[in-house]
Amino acid sequence: MKINNNLLLGLICLFAAVSLSAQDRTYTVMFYNVENLFDVYNDPNVRDDEFTPEGPKEWTETKYWKKIANTAEVLHAIAQANRQFPAIIGLSEIENRLVLDDLVSDERLASANYQIVHYDSPEARGVDVALLYRPDLFEYEWSDPIRTRIPSRPDFKTRDILAVCGRIEGELFCFFVNHWSSRRGGAQSSEYLRCGGAQTVRDYADSLRQVHPEIKLVVMGDMNDDPVDKSILEVLGGAGDPENIPEGGMFNPFYALFQDGYGTLAYQDAWSLYDNIVVSDNLMNLDQEGSLRLMPVKLRRQTYYASIFKRSFLIQQKGQYKNYPWRTYSGNAFLGGYSDHLPVFITIGKEK
Repeated sequence: MKINNNLLLGLICLFAAVSLSAQDRTYTVMFYNVENLFDVYNDPNVRDDEFTPEGPKEWTETKYWKKIANTAEVLHAIAQANRQFPAIIGLSEIENRLVLDDLVSDERLASANYQIVHYDSPEARGVDVALLYRPDLFEYEWSDPIRTRIPSRPDFKTRDILAVCGRIEGELFCFFVNHWSSRRGGAQSSEYLRCGGAQTVRDYADSLRQVHPEIKLVVMGDMNDDPVDKSILEVLGGAGDPENIPEGGMFNPFYALFQDGYGTLAYQDAWSLYDNIVVSDNLMNLDQEGSLRLMPVKLRRQTYYASIFKRSFLIQQKGQYKNYPWRTYSGNAFLGGYSDHLPVFITIGKEK
């Protein structure tokens, strides 16, 4: 039988393209503390007065939409850098569902069709965490707002921890979005609050693993602690060495970045790395052939398993905060920037 060479070549190219696409598919999972994304309306149930037109920050519609546009620009820039919109986006310091609706409706993000998972938490200022997901990549199953437990302070109220579970390529995942308590009053005196957040996540994660041993866990957020601090390293169990993760333990890919001098926010000319994404050991298991795992990245000839998105447009170029992340406000002075934190992300895929 005579075969048309052009047809044969076309079939070969199509088969190769499909095979390569299936083999090379990766999923970006990112987290971003967007720095006080408030609407302009005064909510009598929370302390949001400063972010109103009449408040000390004179938070107007113009400034609000500038903030929405800036945040969308960052997410779009990450999508361009990775040649795809992130599959999962964790956010902190957002006020409510309204600001999330406005964000995902931005023309630069609309094509991703992001779905929103958000609950109002008991934090006094009304700021929460949230998760956005692409329904074409992540099959949502359920979610849960988890109240942070501080045994010595049973009435303590802070931002809830958000758990969102579903499937990627049929594999079960649970994503935890966190914003642990600040260091107000001193790092040591407030450490127990962040350890309480870490223990809350760990207990919930352990209970999930008892029911679903195969579940893959991703704990992301602004921890207000560095990877070497007790809350992340000891309580959550975020090991820094990918070759020595305890069975059933966790791995923090940002540990190595922090040790090499990288950070996500700056204060008094020193960089901290409070924004972390910690994963369960089975996302580093090389023995599970054909399953999703954390993918390595090269940075200045070093191999890491995480990335900090630091671009010049996100950095203050002059003035008091030169070389710091370009923030929205300094006190009550509107700077018009993006956030006082840099975004972070990991990539999940299958070994070639």
